[in-house]
Amino acid sequence: MNKLPIHYFLSLVIAVFGVVYSQQSAAESSTPNPSVTLAELSEPLVGANLRKMPALVERLELEAGTTALPVLEALLAGELYYQRSDKRLVRAVSQTEGGFQISDVFSTDALGSVAKKQIRKVKLNNALRVQLRAAIGRLTLLSDDPKLRLTAIENMLKKPDQANLELLQQARAQETDSDIVDLLNEALALNLLIAATDRQPRLQALRELEGSLQPAVRNALQALVALDADAQPLEQDIVVFTSASRLLDKIDGKLGFYAFLETLFFGLSLGSVLLLIATGLAITFGVMGVINMAHGELIMLGAYTTYVVQLLMPNHIEYSLLVAVPAAFLVSGLVGILIERSVIRFLHGRPLETLLATFGVSLILQQAVRSIFSPLNRQVATPEWMSGSLEINSIFSLTYNRLYVFLFALLVFVLLQLILKRTTLGLNVRAVSQNRSMAKAMGVKTDWVDAMTFGLGSGVAGLAGVALSQLTNVGPNLGQAYIIDSFMVVVFGGVGNLWGTLVAGLSLGVFTKFLEPATGAVMAKILVLVFIVLFIQKRPRGLFPQQGRAAE
Repeated sequence: MNKLPIHYFLSLVIAVFGVVYSQQSAAESSTPNPSVTLAELSEPLVGANLRKMPALVERLELEAGTTALPVLEALLAGELYYQRSDKRLVRAVSQTEGGFQISDVFSTDALGSVAKKQIRKVKLNNALRVQLRAAIGRLTLLSDDPKLRLTAIENMLKKPDQANLELLQQARAQETDSDIVDLLNEALALNLLIAATDRQPRLQALRELEGSLQPAVRNALQALVALDADAQPLEQDIVVFTSASRLLDKIDGKLGFYAFLETLFFGLSLGSVLLLIATGLAITFGVMGVINMAHGELIMLGAYTTYVVQLLMPNHIEYSLLVAVPAAFLVSGLVGILIERSVIRFLHGRPLETLLATFGVSLILQQAVRSIFSPLNRQVATPEWMSGSLEINSIFSLTYNRLYVFLFALLVFVLLQLILKRTTLGLNVRAVSQNRSMAKAMGVKTDWVDAMTFGLGSGVAGLAGVALSQLTNVGPNLGQAYIIDSFMVVVFGGVGNLWGTLVAGLSLGVFTKFLEPATGAVMAKILVLVFIVLFIQKRPRGLFPQQGRAAE
């Protein structure tokens, strides 16, 4: 009577111990072993026969984890070899005449070219390929790293296959990230559409793909609705063919809409650059009537100031632009005041001589920059907060540097409006621009207004240089590429009118970008110039002409 409880108790203890031990062993076998390197785990692959390969691949997956991906991917691609001399595993990057370009499979370092007889391929067959795909899928699709999971799903979108369905369903069951879940649903639907044979699952897959903008989905639909040489659908099920065609038309419509938005964004980005460049010229040209051919070089000085600030702040690139903006404004503004005080003030009322004089100044500034910085272009680093893009969806994104330049241009425009409307300097500038003689008679110091106005316009040109340094390389000829465009914007908008400059800059930028796909960049600029010439024939004073008795 007493033996039964003891035996029962012993059996229960043994059973519990067995379960705990088996779970611990399973956990240990599924956890990468840090004491064994990937090279040591991969060494048995050298010269292994096909019967041993499945076990070796399984050990790599269990003990090396995601670190084994380079080896497994090279093996699946048929690019895993070993050198006959030292048994070193290598990856055949590309084939050359009589040999291969190889790299180290672990570090990806290039190892040069070898002859075919110097290396041997690690054995592979179809059954092993199936095992490798599943192993790579588990290591990436079920990884803890969201980036690896996204990469795995994107690869399965590009290459839909029946073998992907089980892994995708397993990943979908445990995924918590909403963005990855959406992509997983699209991958599942696309793989089901390609792999299924029954009509209903395929129609359901098409319904789930209705909002997708993934390029892989569109490519798969195009293949699905392809026609043979007799213009007959290759897809046998006419219902599936019709649904796929309708879905493809919807996707193409959305692609067209987002292509329009992308072109509009690039147009506004170009327009904002033109606005920044032309705003300073609009102030000086409108108030003083000076055709300043050195305006482009003042832009260049602003760009070089940004470059110098970054040289002085190599460990604080993220904050360098915050210092470069006021620095560029001061440098270009002071140079502008110097030009006005030393050259332009002696040439009032002589526009042709002013043009020639400022052209000479522009050559002097260009040569000075070449002597100081050399004729070579300089690259200004982009801060991290301006790098990358704002992704709206899989086909439409806004680059941060252009977005910030656009916002910066609008901010500068608003600040200039406040200066001209709410300050004494602004009042005097407007008085001189409308009627210089009357303003002088009322006690306005027109010489001081001219100097400050030219300095303000030159400072804004320096700000344009800061913006351009984030979009292109900085060089001695930077300003020359934009001087003609800035004059076109000023004349088109109306001389001296900032609102006209805003409308003209943005509209010409958008107009140019919409023309470029059809005509090319050079022809687009020519057509814009022809348009402005014809427009000025009709309205010589531009879109928003100045008002006043002496405006002409």
